[in-house]
Amino acid sequence: MTDIALEARLPVRELARACVNACALAAAELGARRAGLAEVPRIRVDDGAVATAFTSERHLLINGRAPVNFAPLSRFWRTADGWVRTHANYPHHRARLPAALGVPTEDPAAIAAALAERSAVEAEEAVYAAGGLAVALRTPEEWAGHEQGAAVARRPLVERERLDTARARALTPVGASPLLPAAGVRVLDLTRVIAGPVATRTLALLGADVLRVDAPQLPELPDQHADTGFGKRSARLDLAADRCTFDELLASADVVVTGYRPGALDRFGLSPHALAERRPGVVVAQLSAWGAYGPWGERRGFDSLVQAATGIAVTEGSVEKPGVLPAQALDHGTGYLLAAAVLRELTERTEEGHGRCVRLSLARTAHWLLHGIGAAPDAAESVAAGPEPWLAETDSALGRLRYARSPVAFEGGPDDWARPPGVWGTDPARWA
Repeated sequence: MTDIALEARLPVRELARACVNACALAAAELGARRAGLAEVPRIRVDDGAVATAFTSERHLLINGRAPVNFAPLSRFWRTADGWVRTHANYPHHRARLPAALGVPTEDPAAIAAALAERSAVEAEEAVYAAGGLAVALRTPEEWAGHEQGAAVARRPLVERERLDTARARALTPVGASPLLPAAGVRVLDLTRVIAGPVATRTLALLGADVLRVDAPQLPELPDQHADTGFGKRSARLDLAADRCTFDELLASADVVVTGYRPGALDRFGLSPHALAERRPGVVVAQLSAWGAYGPWGERRGFDSLVQAATGIAVTEGSVEKPGVLPAQALDHGTGYLLAAAVLRELTERTEEGHGRCVRLSLARTAHWLLHGIGAAPDAAESVAAGPEPWLAETDSALGRLRYARSPVAFEGGPDDWARPPGVWGTDPARWA
């Protein structure tokens, strides 16, 4: 039996509960509005369900096999003056790391030797310049004094912007058994890794027709897709070569969720304002690692890197020996907040009918964890039991899956996804 408590020096459990609570409440309110209910259904936030869901990638089994969540080159490394954290799970990022360091091989010993001769900041800049991913370990004070850290601190947790004055497609009423708040909502999912897919996985649970679209030249990690692909369909589409197909999808989409680094999709005409011009009334949800502003506004990033840069790794360990959170809580927490923000915008759109954009970042969620949430002294004790009550199994095209069920729950709502994940990129690029 595995302990699933989210125990940490930082109030991770409180953050996890708050994010799931926000999502469940937003879902219940939208569901009540669309079903014409006199009262909003009561939500349920179970600590065990939340802890299990926030570590869903660890509980996943595919035909009895545990997934591989981190590649050997994704880790902390000693530098001449401290530590640097790298991320090299994807093949293209893995290849760029040794190239940036002038190492002809992916041998960890050779990379360790090269990094030991450089300062952490020097390694950070060199790897990023080569298109790889590396971040110097910083204390919370050092991050607060960094230009990017200061820019992040000035922003709200959820940024909102009204996009247009055109009327959106009205959502039809829904039934109440089960209550599916997002029924009939079409979601174009242009996200990768964990946070964005967690958000769209949640919208799929709530009844949305979610179509994930990926570029053919950027394959997803199969185990990652198995964990976050529940309830969705997955297609491959070259946005440059097959623009007509994407335009047809956009023409009847209600929501577009993007998870690429800021500006990466603009060259395809997929900025929020361009999307609103082509699809009046659309809700655009943007997710980034560092925020779409400041000197790091166009940088790639992942949960583990944000933990290292913002001071979380030092808080959970020390300058001499950095630590990590008990879950990729920035990814999962931001994912549920992103889903909540989309549901809120859909609720407001039923009254005002205008397009909207919401923006969240892992770095801003990290700031909230470090400075905005206090541990509740009177909170219930952490769950110290196995995850079995919140796990389920199903057959799929990928094999027999054991997976974590969603923690987003309210009276009369769905308790599981309508479909398991399929093989990545094999569905047709059209709405169901």
